[in-house]
Order: sequence, then C-alpha cells, then structure tokens
Amino acid sequence: MSALADKLSANKARGRKSLIVYITAGYPDLATTKDAVLAAEAAGADLVELGIPFSDPIADGPVIQTAAVAALAAGTTTRNTLEMVRQLRSQSNIPLAFMTYINLILHYGPEAFARDCRDVGVDALIIPDLPPEESGLLRPACDQYGLDLIQFIAPTSNAARVELACRNATGFIYCVSNTGVTGVRSVDYSAVGPTVEMARTVTDIPVAIGFGIGSAAAAKEASRFADGVIVGSAVVQLLPGKDLAAVSGLISSIRQELDREDA
Repeated sequence: MSALADKLSANKARGRKSLIVYITAGYPDLATTKDAVLAAEAAGADLVELGIPFSDPIADGPVIQTAAVAALAAGTTTRNTLEMVRQLRSQSNIPLAFMTYINLILHYGPEAFARDCRDVGVDALIIPDLPPEESGLLRPACDQYGLDLIQFIAPTSNAARVELACRNATGFIYCVSNTGVTGVRSVDYSAVGPTVEMARTVTDIPVAIGFGIGSAAAAKEASRFADGVIVGSAVVQLLPGKDLAAVSGLISSIRQELDREDA
C-alpha cells in the first residue's frame, strides 16, 4: 500500500475522519505552495492534493480556475512543480496527490510522468477528466511506479457505474457531492449517502466527499456520510495574500470539528 492508502485506511479503521486539502500549485508562487503544504500538515491535514495548473480545468469553479490562470502566468509548469515537491520532501512526509488533467499527462508521457512523480515522492494521481473506461491510459504506469489512481463517483452514478469505478480503485474513492464544478456552496450532503453506501458494497477503500465544503460545519455534516472530506476553494481563496495563518486557522478549525465528539 502507498503512504496515502496506509494513512487513510488507518484513519478509517480507528474511526477518525480524514481531512484532505487541495492547493493549486504555483498560486501565487511555488514558494507559497510549499509553505502552504507545511501549514496544512501542521494544522491537521491528512493528505494534500496539489493541483498542477492546466489551461482548461473543466472540473474547477471560479476560485480554482482563477488560481490556475494566475499560476500559469507566473510560470508554473509540471517540471518546476515536481521540483518543488522534491524539495518539500526534505521537510514533510505528508501523503501527496497530484490533481490535474489527462492532456497534460499525455503530453508529458504517462510512463515518464508516473516515474517522475514516484521519484519526487508523490503518492497518487487524481484526474477528473479520466473516466474509468479510459483508465487504461494511466493505470499500467501507475501500477508500475506504485501510484494510486483515484476514482470518482457522484450522486448521479448508478450501481453499475459505482461498481466500475470501485472495482480496481486504490487509495480512496472521491465522491463528488453534487453536479457541477468545485466551489464553496450550500449542499445537501445526505444526497450522497446512497452513493457512498453503494461504494461500500464493492470496496473497503475509504470514501471522501468533495465539492462545496468551505467551513468546519459543512465538513462535519459531510463527514457523517463518508470516511473523509476534501476542502479546496475555501483554502485556495486565502492564498493570494500569502496569509498562511488564515490557511492554518481554517484547516485547524475543520480538523477540530471533525474530531469533536457529538454530544
């Protein structure tokens, strides 16, 4: 098992909800990205998703789209993001996943990309525009280099679709809370409950809910239906001012709420 799978599975076994934090690499610069990962780890994150900026981020809402455009304009590339992770690994062992899009990886070369991810210490890949039917584009390279390839499910997924996504999944299952793109919004998280239960009939891998979670209260509510939560836009919107204290404060508040025993 990868370090990511070990961490999230151990949390699930002990009844601790996993906190996954998304950060756009290179926004506003790679030095801030590195510091933000360290701040997230210290504040209680279990896993950090690093978004490699892409010119057409179809799954992302306005906050993360803006961050991607700014990061690209600032000169962020796949290679200098990899180098930043290499440097980060001298200070942190937190599990890391790259979130990006399939065209970027195909341009780089799937085998070369997976090899370079492994060499710098990345544990998993999250590719929103790679459906399970096409996972063969990456799975052989991921298997060869020990990377988890995260699969997606959603409230619109039927039983057959959930089974297909979960059949060969590793690391965790990413459950999208609602149709649409990323971004903080009001969500009825109970709607994903049946989808998570379907996944649990197929796999023991932890399920984490993402999209829409922007506060400790929302994270707590979402965590009732899954093994973990994913927080992205709420963190990313704090990064332009390099306010790492605010980043730490938000993540710490979510961690504390997830760990709070209900009366």
